[in-house]
Amino acid sequence: MSTHQLSTSAPTERWSSWQTLDSGRLLLFAASTMVVLGAVTVAAFKLHQPEIALAFGGYIAIGELLRLALPGGREAAPISMVGAMSYALLLRVHMHHALHHSDVVHLAWGQVIAVTAVGMAVGALPHVVAGRPAGLTGMCSRLLAVSAVAAVARPLFGSQLFVNTHYWWLAVLVMVLLLTLGWLLDTLISGLIRADDVGAKFSVAIADEMRLQAPLGAAVAASAIITVLAAEVMGLMELLVFLGPLLVIQVAFRRYAGIRATYLQTVRSLAGVTEVGGYVERGHSRRVSRLAVAVGREVGMPERELLDLEYAALMHDIGQLSLRDPIPGGATVLLSADDQQRVAELGAEVIKQAQVLDQVAELVRCQSMPYLGPGQQPPLGSRIIRAVNAFDDMVGGSTERERSNAALERLRLDTATEYDPGVVAALAEVAGRRLASRL
Repeated sequence: MSTHQLSTSAPTERWSSWQTLDSGRLLLFAASTMVVLGAVTVAAFKLHQPEIALAFGGYIAIGELLRLALPGGREAAPISMVGAMSYALLLRVHMHHALHHSDVVHLAWGQVIAVTAVGMAVGALPHVVAGRPAGLTGMCSRLLAVSAVAAVARPLFGSQLFVNTHYWWLAVLVMVLLLTLGWLLDTLISGLIRADDVGAKFSVAIADEMRLQAPLGAAVAASAIITVLAAEVMGLMELLVFLGPLLVIQVAFRRYAGIRATYLQTVRSLAGVTEVGGYVERGHSRRVSRLAVAVGREVGMPERELLDLEYAALMHDIGQLSLRDPIPGGATVLLSADDQQRVAELGAEVIKQAQVLDQVAELVRCQSMPYLGPGQQPPLGSRIIRAVNAFDDMVGGSTERERSNAALERLRLDTATEYDPGVVAALAEVAGRRLASRL
């Protein structure tokens, strides 16, 4: 498979045929199906407190309908998770018809899972009708996390210790521990799937996933605990009361994802100026960007650094706009070392004008520096761009394996001083892969 026969389909949902499903997703779907079938079988015998089940099931459905798009093609349903985790951890609910202050909630773990699964399915149905992905991977991951929490919480909270205790702090401590368990399981599954989708190292993918999901997980956990405690006083009406603040939190995360997407579109448009002006070959910037990100993943760069690398790789040739005459084919490897550095410096100055991409500008400025030259060694991202750009200058849009092998061999000959040997080795490793279409 050539480097440049790149995938254009999103890695998060691949339902074109059963053959496109990887083993990780198949295992996830199989585990979720077994859990749901077992839960429905248990819940079918008797549905306890149906009004509570209906309220929380509807809440979960609303949360799935309002799914949140996160950076990197991820999806999250924080409102759905608040509803599902709250239902799994529920202790008492104030009912207007009750003679006592509140009713003790008697739930089997199977009923929690069944209600959660039905709520998720109902909430995902409008997405399917509208032609959007069903989001099965995310739903299965969230369902397994809720199942793990319910399997521990329901027997524990149904015991006399928690039914009659007045030590509310003990219940809160248990909830924090269980919610942490659920978050870790959801994050672990998401990291496994993402590592397979984008070809990242597992340890790096898990660390990236935890870093990104931590703020959202903390918000979900805090909201779930508040929901459980407030249910004893406010009853089911609290679900409507707390929906507003949760929507505000979700809008904040959506805005963050939107800002990142806007940055990327702006950078891509800016990078396209060199192609429109005839300074570089069409498609060169995109090819260098995708291959650079793939190499960065191969050497274990975290996602925050990969984003800067993606931006820098897209704009690495923008300094060529200062040239009086375009370089033949846009190949900067044909320039002298001084001219290469001048183009890099001018490109960095242009990027600095944005005042928010200083790290990206530094990567572009150092891209022409040799691996072992005088002065400080250039950053890893710059060394990756230097090697990948030289590779694409020699190969271009060609799909011939012989041409790729020849370019790699030429880079290896220059690893003594010009190119980082570790980067060239990673480039050789990923050059024949089908690359992910987005970060």
